[in-house]
Amino acid sequence: MKAELRAWAKAVRKGLDLAGLSQRVASHLARLLEAEGARHVLLYHPLPHELDPRPLVDLYPVRYYLPKVAGEGLSVHPWEGPLAPGPFGLLEPTSPPVDPGVLDLVVVPGLAFDRTGRRLGHGKGYYDRFLKDLPPRVLTVGLVPRALVLEALPEDPWDVRVRCLVTEEGVWCT
Repeated sequence: MKAELRAWAKAVRKGLDLAGLSQRVASHLARLLEAEGARHVLLYHPLPHELDPRPLVDLYPVRYYLPKVAGEGLSVHPWEGPLAPGPFGLLEPTSPPVDPGVLDLVVVPGLAFDRTGRRLGHGKGYYDRFLKDLPPRVLTVGLVPRALVLEALPEDPWDVRVRCLVTEEGVWCT
């Protein structure tokens, strides 16, 4: 079921103006960060078919971090200095890792989300393993085009839901 949903989500994204949607999503995300008083924010470097959170950096100046694949999980690194190619074609930071406990908010990519914060990822489990160990005070936010917010997604026992979704239409939290 998840494999079919992944194929469907990728097909839908091909027809979307991701650059334009990313700008609109970033403006809503900036307002959420301001409302939450977030000062330490983990973003992600997007794959070509993902919404791009990087416009947020110019809209809301705080300390940003990027994840890096580390074994079977993710490590957190300040977004400073050069980026280098990592697994899966992602650009990753070369700065030393920091304790994820410094984070106030984590922006999570996904192929699709549902209204309760379930996420359809790429199936490798990196974000689920990372999110389950975050302190409860850290707000987790999924970025997703409205066209890819579904009523319900299948859920496995290891899946970790996000607490808020940001689309081009706005923010909603569960």
